Order: sequence, then C-alpha cells, then structure tokens
Amino acid sequence: MNYLAHLHLGGQSPDHWLGSLYGDFVKGRLEGRFSPELEAGIRLHRQIDAYTDSHPLVLTALERFPVARRRYAGILLDVFFDHCLALHWRDYDDRPLAGFTSQVYAVLAAQDELPGRLAGVAPYLIAGDWLGSYAEFAVLEQVFNGIARRLSKPEGLAGAFAEVKALYGPLTEDFRRFYPVLQQFARVPESR
Repeated sequence: MNYLAHLHLGGQSPDHWLGSLYGDFVKGRLEGRFSPELEAGIRLHRQIDAYTDSHPLVLTALERFPVARRRYAGILLDVFFDHCLALHWRDYDDRPLAGFTSQVYAVLAAQDELPGRLAGVAPYLIAGDWLGSYAEFAVLEQVFNGIARRLSKPEGLAGAFAEVKALYGPLTEDFRRFYPVLQQFARVPESR
C-alpha cells in the first residue's frame, strides 16, 4: 500500500495520520521517540506492510507481472492500489476524497518538524495534491518516473507504466478483492 491507503487505514486522528505517513520515513525502534498515538500509527503501518506483502491475493497480483519486472512489482502494485482507492473512494469511505485529503494536508502543513525525507516530500505532496491525483491513471506514469529517479538502477522501471496499463483490469480486480480484507485487518487489533 502507498500513502493514500495507509492514511485511509491508519485511523481518524491527526497523530494516526502522521504515523501512517511516518511509517515510510522512520526506521528502527520507536520506544518513546514520538507520542503513543503516533507510534501506534507507525506500528500499524508496518503491520499493514507485512500483512500485504505476504497475503496470497497480493502474491497472485505480483505474479501477473513479467518475471523480469518482479523485483519492482511491489512498488508498482502499491502505487496502482492507491490509484484504485482514489478512483473508487466512495466504495470504501463516506467522506469525499477531497475533504479527506484536505484534512490530511492541513495536519501535515501544521507540523513544525517532520522526520527525514518526509520533510522534503510533504510540501510537494500538498501542493501537487498527490493523494487526490492518484485517481487519474495517467498520473501514475509521473509517479513511476519519480520513483525511478530515486533507484540505484532506474532502468528497472522503464516501461512499467505500459505494463501496468496492460494489466489494468486484472489488477483492479485484485485490489477489489484484497482491500476489504485489508480494511478488516487494520480495524481488528487482535488479528495482528
């Protein structure tokens, strides 16, 4: 899952949202580095990632990619699943997507300090409405290109957009089967 899904699954409070984002930027042990609610959000982010990475429905989706692409397929799937969530938001939440993202952006903008690379990413995320823009499939090509620039072997994502486009239907169905299962996992602490 990528930013939007983590935020959607991470809870309702500002600290939970921050923890949902921090999960991609904060590494190592937590033990009192942040507020208990924020740390709970980071832990949930990590649990969602572990659950997602090992779930049979996700493994099936990853197998749809050519063998040569499998090393990067998880990245592509995370971003594509955010596209599916943004595009079909009303199937998973009663709030309008724009209202949800505005709340998240306001919380992010109000932070004096953000950890690591998130401090540099947050202004672009807000100004470019990254979370809402995922609803437009064409945006994913830009996202993949941005990710490729950060890789040691950027050629690993060359042609990725075309592959995802060719797999659009089956990957959308994979998302629709998996996301409700993941929502249930995120809601039930006893399952973790």
